[in-house]
Amino acid sequence: MTTTQTLHLPEVDLVYDVHAPSAAAGAHRPLFMIGQPMCADGFTTLASYFPERTVITYDPRGLGRSVRRDGRADSVPEVQADDVRAVVDALDAGPVDLFASSGGAVTALALVAAYPGTVATLVAHEPPLLPLLPDAEAATRAYAACQEVYQKHGWGAGMAAFIAMTSWRGEFTDDYFAQPAPDPAAFGLPVDDDGSRDDPLLSDRSAAVTSYRPDVDALRVTRTRVVIAVGEESAETLTGRTSVATAEVLGGRPAVFPSHHGGFHGEEGDYAGQPEAFAHRLREILGGGSWPAGPLRRDARR
Repeated sequence: MTTTQTLHLPEVDLVYDVHAPSAAAGAHRPLFMIGQPMCADGFTTLASYFPERTVITYDPRGLGRSVRRDGRADSVPEVQADDVRAVVDALDAGPVDLFASSGGAVTALALVAAYPGTVATLVAHEPPLLPLLPDAEAATRAYAACQEVYQKHGWGAGMAAFIAMTSWRGEFTDDYFAQPAPDPAAFGLPVDDDGSRDDPLLSDRSAAVTSYRPDVDALRVTRTRVVIAVGEESAETLTGRTSVATAEVLGGRPAVFPSHHGGFHGEEGDYAGQPEAFAHRLREILGGGSWPAGPLRRDARR
């Protein structure tokens, strides 16, 4: 059974879904799943593979059903972290286990740094932390170029540029910047410009996410178990490289998951992954299974 609730805060109405377990939850902690800019509906398939747990999903402020009243449109990780903590507190559910994807993984790292008692185990899947890359300046330039295409030509052209950027393997070299702008029609994207410029991924609303610098000192000593995760198909791509870089600054290696950046998606995603295998790997990690490719545990880093 799934129930939808709204948490009314001074600046935002946060809408979240609680998926009740099909049997007694027992000793399992609640499992919170978050994305950014993806909303709760992006976790429909993955949540279905955890019938023994209470699973919580939500729409980040200003996205989907969560209406903000603060007059802003940016996605500041620390603000989003406060929102996630508020939902956990409202449910009296902490500490929770947390699976966080993409920009949601950035939010989750901010959450754990600020409120370590809120999360028991964090699995942060492919956080796009550009400042941690060895070619951070070039990566930031590449992302800014996608935003420029979007501002000039609209969503289809901007998304085509974004797909080309996130598919590029290795550092962003002169060869990358010498490429012509990709044709959106080649990706099945619209070529017409609808005039909108408020896409949360392609506009400057995403700048606070991709430019975020995690509090490494806090994350290294937190009592939360932090696992950085990467898709096996993401090797050398932008978010694959940021995952490796993030794990390294925390003193370990990323845990490898099946599929790609959205590998937990089923039919709800534009590019389906391997959700069953992905869920199996996630359950293995949350259950404290083997760590052949995972980061060093916090007690092993001492």
